[in-house]
Amino acid sequence: MESLHLQSIGTGGVALVVALIFYAKVKSAPEGNEAMARIARYIREGSMAFLTTEYKVLAAYAVVVFGLLAVSLGPLAGAWFLAGAVLSLVAGFIGMKAATFANVRTAEAARAKGKADALVMALDGGSVMGLCVAGLGLIGMGVLYMLYRNDHEHLGTMIHAFAVGASSIALFARIGGGIYTKAADVGADIAGKVVENIPEDDPRNPGVIADNVGDNVGDTAGMGADIYESYVAAMVAAMALGLTLPQEQLQRVADTTDLERLRMLSVALPLLLATIGLMISIVGIFITRALKNMPPATVLRLALILPPFLVTGAAAAALPSFGFKLGATITLAAGAFGGAAVGLITDYYTSMKPIRAVAEASLTGAGTNVIRGLAVGLESTVLPLIVLCGVGAVSNHYLGLYGIALAAVGMLAGTAIVMTVDTYGPIADNAGGISEMSGLGKEVREITDELDAVGNTTAAVGKGFAIGSAVLTVIALFAAFNMEVNRARGVGHELVLQLTDSNVLMGVLFGAVLPCIVGASTMTAVGRAAGAIVVEIKRQFDEIPGLREGKEGVEPQPKAIVDIATSAALREMLFPGAVAVLAPVVVGFVAGPTVLAGTLAGALAVGATLSLVMANGGGAWDNAKKFIEKGGLPGHKKGSDAHKAAVVGDTVGDPFKDTSGPGIAILIKVMSVVSLLIAPLVANR
Repeated sequence: MESLHLQSIGTGGVALVVALIFYAKVKSAPEGNEAMARIARYIREGSMAFLTTEYKVLAAYAVVVFGLLAVSLGPLAGAWFLAGAVLSLVAGFIGMKAATFANVRTAEAARAKGKADALVMALDGGSVMGLCVAGLGLIGMGVLYMLYRNDHEHLGTMIHAFAVGASSIALFARIGGGIYTKAADVGADIAGKVVENIPEDDPRNPGVIADNVGDNVGDTAGMGADIYESYVAAMVAAMALGLTLPQEQLQRVADTTDLERLRMLSVALPLLLATIGLMISIVGIFITRALKNMPPATVLRLALILPPFLVTGAAAAALPSFGFKLGATITLAAGAFGGAAVGLITDYYTSMKPIRAVAEASLTGAGTNVIRGLAVGLESTVLPLIVLCGVGAVSNHYLGLYGIALAAVGMLAGTAIVMTVDTYGPIADNAGGISEMSGLGKEVREITDELDAVGNTTAAVGKGFAIGSAVLTVIALFAAFNMEVNRARGVGHELVLQLTDSNVLMGVLFGAVLPCIVGASTMTAVGRAAGAIVVEIKRQFDEIPGLREGKEGVEPQPKAIVDIATSAALREMLFPGAVAVLAPVVVGFVAGPTVLAGTLAGALAVGATLSLVMANGGGAWDNAKKFIEKGGLPGHKKGSDAHKAAVVGDTVGDPFKDTSGPGIAILIKVMSVVSLLIAPLVANR
């Protein structure tokens, strides 16, 4: 274990080298004809323009928080906050850059070589994001461990600050990108399909470019920041508990009675498991590429199912040699297989029988479609949360609260490959849009449509996976907050949480409303921005001569739509971001740790449920519409009344699944890591 930091940093470095190789491979591939290259350039320039503008806003936020942390907890804490934020931004930037190169090259591979090569191109583009997220996260945590592994007094503060940096950037990136992508998507869909009655991705529609830009800033950069934050927060939660739990609880982790060695092993174990997981993920990515001739849906499902088996096998072989007991392997396996189970359940509700039920409900109108979609979303929460309860029960049985944190690490051990598969989705979606706008023909569009349909499912699975890992991580962070408060208070003054305590109950009720506030504000933001986009698109069709008729040489003005979506996203992301960061600070300093603990519990219970309802319900609406478009309901294809009803459901579901649901999942994580950071400051309030 003495050289663990070197192994972790080295493994992270290898991941970045492999990512660089994939990046170079993608960029060197042919990008097709002039029209394809031009459209791809518009998407890339719009994506980078948004990201640059967003990063300027986030830089100002980071400077302010750095100053506050430097004053309250010391300059080093502020510096590690910045490190967590910067690594998150770097991972998102590099990954999105690769995705905006891979989209057009996936379309060209579909045209020139066929489905198998197009699948590999999209996976290679996604691999850059997956490997950067896991590689940079592991390097950051490895450096922290290297510097402070023998200084437990400061290690806790530094890892908490690092996690807050990662979490707050993830919140703004996910919500800002989500508002952008769904405002553009909904606005373009309403203006195109409903107002003008033209096909999706029609080159006459000025909102199509902004929609494709949104796939990159929301579903690629935003999701990357989300998973990066979960990856870091899970390790931080386990390390924090390793630093604070009493000896009798840690005794179940390893075969030693030496408390200092127990703490050292408990702090090191999450980093060791993440290192093993990244090694396995790199192998898994190459295995996935080798299966390219199989159906895309099969390939991507195998990519999500394979890591738990490989990680568990590797851990079972490695952990006993370091002195860890069998319980460590069992809790890791519980988390890894629990995550896979949540992903498969999400897959079922967003791509199988339930979407047929939503599609059939469209036969009687938009109202019944929406009702059925909401029912699917509500029903889809049951099994994932039961699975998570089971994972928590098994983990707690073997290793107590530390085991729950370790299960979260196990669930995220395959982060690189999960993020690869998730990023594949928006790349395939963009490839389909580029194929349509550049007129590549029906055969190419059929390939990109198949890849895109699978991508929609993997994106839904990725969201379910992110939410599941968030729930376990927040439970562990909640326990770490409690232990940190007790350590600050001292023996005999421990925090006692009872449901009969009015302070706890008031906190629970207050925490329960916070996910609702964030969900409402993000839904409103998307609706408001989408309305402005519809008005602008209609203006262009009315005022640009020949645009509606598609006359040669007449082009729309997509920059106006990009500007509307960008300004709305940056403006509207501030309120939900402020709620997540400031709510625990205000509650902690004004009402004290007891009320804050209740607030975290209430936010977790409501946030976990509501985010699953939104993510899965939105995915079901989206794929029900695509089910009809593929002829799933005989006699009811594109343009039919049933299809129009399904478009309404899909429009409602878009901000559900890509803005509000993910935003709520990040909200509960940000609140938890902020609370953990300020625990010593509010302990005696």
